[in-house]
Amino acid sequence: MPNIYAAISACMSEIGAIGKDQQNTQQNFKYRGVDAVMNALQPVMVKNHVFVVPQVLEQAREERTTAKGAHLLYSILKVKYTFFADDGSSIDSIVVGEGMDSADKSSNKAMAAAFKYACFQTFCIPTEETHPDPDADTPPQSQPAKSNSPTAKPKSHDTAHQVAFALIKRFGEKQASEMLFPITGYKSTKEIPDKELKRVLDLINGFEEIA
Repeated sequence: MPNIYAAISACMSEIGAIGKDQQNTQQNFKYRGVDAVMNALQPVMVKNHVFVVPQVLEQAREERTTAKGAHLLYSILKVKYTFFADDGSSIDSIVVGEGMDSADKSSNKAMAAAFKYACFQTFCIPTEETHPDPDADTPPQSQPAKSNSPTAKPKSHDTAHQVAFALIKRFGEKQASEMLFPITGYKSTKEIPDKELKRVLDLINGFEEIA
């Protein structure tokens, strides 16, 4: 199997979540910047011997005017990113990036956007932690809930089944069956009548750590 598949999978297992921690002050929305993506990816890509090479396939540029009359350069780039492993195997990710700038940075921004989303989709980077640290949240102290309904008396078959399950969990199915049969005379817990339950329960109480 080509190394690139195993290397990409290894990177995915090590990359943590990248949240939307940066703020766009003009349009007031949160986003994940390309710097955050590079900072998260670079160590794991080095560790797993993966590198990426970009190739611009198509480019389009036009000049636009803002509502205030300022001129902006708008660039759209179609970029192929090839991820290589140390054996020369590779996979391609082709994405479109858009960028806008008042000077000479529109293509740079378009490439940054293209690279960011190529990485997000190739490595399936999560946007938030899927397994939060248990120390991150401390629930308030609580008491067992009190039930307003009367406690229902268990059915004999249900109780017998619980007894048998406890025995099986403690001693194994074969030994539990051997223990039940001479006491009750019944091989099936569903056949045990109420009058026999007490003797079975007394047997259970004689053993420790049956739950």
